[in-house]
Amino acid sequence: MGEKAALVIGAGSGTGGAIAKRFAREGFVACVVRRTADKLPALVGEIEAAGGRARAFGCDARKEEEMVALVDEIERDVGPIEVAVFNVGANVPASILEETARKYFKTWEMACFGGFLMGREVARRMVPRGRGTILYTGATASVRGREHFAAFAGAKHALRALAQSMARELGPKGIHVAHVIIDGAIDGDFIRTSFPQLYALKDQGGILDPAHIAEQFWMLHTQPRDAWTFELDLRPWMESW
Repeated sequence: MGEKAALVIGAGSGTGGAIAKRFAREGFVACVVRRTADKLPALVGEIEAAGGRARAFGCDARKEEEMVALVDEIERDVGPIEVAVFNVGANVPASILEETARKYFKTWEMACFGGFLMGREVARRMVPRGRGTILYTGATASVRGREHFAAFAGAKHALRALAQSMARELGPKGIHVAHVIIDGAIDGDFIRTSFPQLYALKDQGGILDPAHIAEQFWMLHTQPRDAWTFELDLRPWMESW
């Protein structure tokens, strides 16, 4: 089995899908994952139409048994996971006065705990091989808590800390762990329909292009070991920071 796999958890029509397409262009089998696989045929079709290869998987990233089974299946049936990307979003703003314990915990499960499960499982396969890349998608909330973002910021801060700990432990073992802060609106259906005034700035470079984000994920994977980046932040030129 000479294939090499790129695992992308949270492979929607935006950033995750663009990352999967970028790695497929380089000969990886893009193993795209969402909670249910029935949302993935369009992405798989786009990758295959461009000459790449892709496999769709359904997995609830919060469930340990499902994550273990997912990694086992890919390693067995596709090939070694050379790069794993955790790109799960979980941002539902709420006042701290109205936030519920259930939603707060669910946000942490989605944005952080799932990242731990993925990272642990792929690291267990990568370390014996002495190579691999693990990439986490962060956000403005990874480094700054704003009003109404207590749940999301808490989870994203925790994901960043997880990535730091993993990078320090796994770097000496040949595994590159990196955290990418996406600071700004990303081109997609949500911004186009919900924030038309913001979307109108697209031609001025005012919102992030998913393909350009994906290019940076590819760059991180190809960095030489003597010049690894742990954290990269990406934002439009006009974003206030």
